[in-house]
Amino acid sequence: MESNPILLVHGFFVGMRVFDKMFAYLSSLGKQVHRFNLATEYGNLGLEKLAEQISEYADKNFDRSQKFDLVGLSMGGLVSRYYIQRLGGSDRVNKFISISSPHKGTLMAYLLPVNSCMQMRPDSHFLADLNRDLEGLNQVDYTCLWTPYDFIIIPAESSLLGVGKEIKLPVFSHRMMVRDDRTLDAIAQILNV
Repeated sequence: MESNPILLVHGFFVGMRVFDKMFAYLSSLGKQVHRFNLATEYGNLGLEKLAEQISEYADKNFDRSQKFDLVGLSMGGLVSRYYIQRLGGSDRVNKFISISSPHKGTLMAYLLPVNSCMQMRPDSHFLADLNRDLEGLNQVDYTCLWTPYDFIIIPAESSLLGVGKEIKLPVFSHRMMVRDDRTLDAIAQILNV
């Protein structure tokens, strides 16, 4: 049986190149890996609009009967969750991994007055609504990867939802979470490669 393709979804103010190391690593293990640049309009598009871009990408690139695995970095984890919980992604996604995602918000989101940042603030309406209903997330095999040394997700524990599996990695800094060998090894284990 052919393994599921993997779709990587990047975070705020970074593009798909942030996944260069992970893309090469997973590809070297024989996985079919996909990534694309979200059209964020410099943060002005809301996270729900970014989630629609995941839906469009999946519809164009994966057969409707083909399940796929989803990996979301930081804001990309929230966008992926919205896709899973609100746009029917729970029917298409097999495994979902969030990496250092502000599931309960981050104080850093107060730095910019753009839509996506306002939605990532603690106690935002967007997060309250998404966190009130985790049923869709419970329908996929969900794992959260996080580090206590995250200086973008403040407090770092905001990455935790209390559902699925939670793996704490001793990786220094938010930026390194997508590049560190411990993260790559954890992802390979979760995806059974």
